[in-house]
Amino acid sequence: MSTGKFDFRPKLPPWIRIKVPCGEQREHVDALLKTNSLNTVCRGAQCPNLCECWHRGTAAFMILGERCTRNCKFCAVGHVEQPLPPDPAEPEHLAEAAAKMHLAFVVVTSVTRDDLPDGGAGHFAKTIRALKNRIPGVKVEVLVPDFNFVEKDIRTVLDAEPDVYNHNVETVERLTPLIRSKAQYRRSLAVLAKAYSMTDGRIPVKSGIMVGMGETDDEVLRTIRDIRETGATFLTIGQYLPPSAEHWKLERYVEPAVFDSWGAYAKEIGFEHVNSGPLVRSSYYAEELARS
Repeated sequence: MSTGKFDFRPKLPPWIRIKVPCGEQREHVDALLKTNSLNTVCRGAQCPNLCECWHRGTAAFMILGERCTRNCKFCAVGHVEQPLPPDPAEPEHLAEAAAKMHLAFVVVTSVTRDDLPDGGAGHFAKTIRALKNRIPGVKVEVLVPDFNFVEKDIRTVLDAEPDVYNHNVETVERLTPLIRSKAQYRRSLAVLAKAYSMTDGRIPVKSGIMVGMGETDDEVLRTIRDIRETGATFLTIGQYLPPSAEHWKLERYVEPAVFDSWGAYAKEIGFEHVNSGPLVRSSYYAEELARS
């Protein structure tokens, strides 16, 4: 892994030049989040699209605190073995903020909470219900951890009727034990398959991967096939950008044409909705992906 202060991320190629609109709408979103004591994965994970999305009045809410019980080598979210207890008022505060933002589609994710008996599944369910009670007709996508493949916890979230159930595989099988703390490639696939089978596909299942971490193109294609075989019909593929020199080393910038070819392949094998590109993240334009 790189140890230099400035060499962890080589100069960005032309296709990753980010022109971000900033203005009053971003300030409005930021103020709402602070007033309601809410976190976003946009800021917590150092998303390159933060300014653009906040300018559009959208945000991916991150529940269950700011510290994760896992310590994945790609992730900018902080790590601690014993995070603070969940805030019982968080679901209602989140729903209120989403209503003030006039959101019709809300993405809710979380840190991983292996310290909680249900992994935070009940808190997810309360948040989904609070949103649907507060905003008539709202659509909710959840991006959940693996819940250690405890079936009752997966069902708890699904019983709250999210509109999309998302769990990211993140990387190819060979790199998973090196990069993903405590997570297992096959277990993540099992989570996707279980979510699909529990609702017989009525609730769309989604997953995503990052590239540029040392995987081969053939491994990416294998991963796309593995995800599709679970029953998942939504897929995102994006460029990995290391948050710091302490994180997993960037191995390559993938050209847009390659992303396009992977997206086309995913469509060919049965994915209904695919977003594949350098700046794609799980929640980036999720509302458009879900209704496309």
